[in-house]
Amino acid sequence: MGDKKENKDNKDNKLIMLKAIANQTRIDILKWLAEPEKYFPGRKEESLNDIDFMGGVSVTDIQKRAGKAQSTTSHDLDLLVKAGFLEVKYVGRYSYFRRNQKALKKLAKYIKNEI
Repeated sequence: MGDKKENKDNKDNKLIMLKAIANQTRIDILKWLAEPEKYFPGRKEESLNDIDFMGGVSVTDIQKRAGKAQSTTSHDLDLLVKAGFLEVKYVGRYSYFRRNQKALKKLAKYIKNEI
């Protein structure tokens, strides 16, 4: 019985992952966060060193780059976090996001081997 539930959970998670990347803005966000120094040159990376979250980019910087409403950007980021593609760190009233390469590799392996 446990195997069936585990298989269903894995399939549900893969569907969440696929839904998360079924949007150009969310794909762009993942691309931008792969090279934050290139796409967000004005951010203060040094301050993220203090909170042990190197590579993180603030939601404000992501929203500005995306050119979307704050609520739309937050929704996109939430979906990417739920899919496991982004890690988030909250510092006071600020949120910082960075890519979770392991989850992206997991999806790539799934697509290569299962689809």
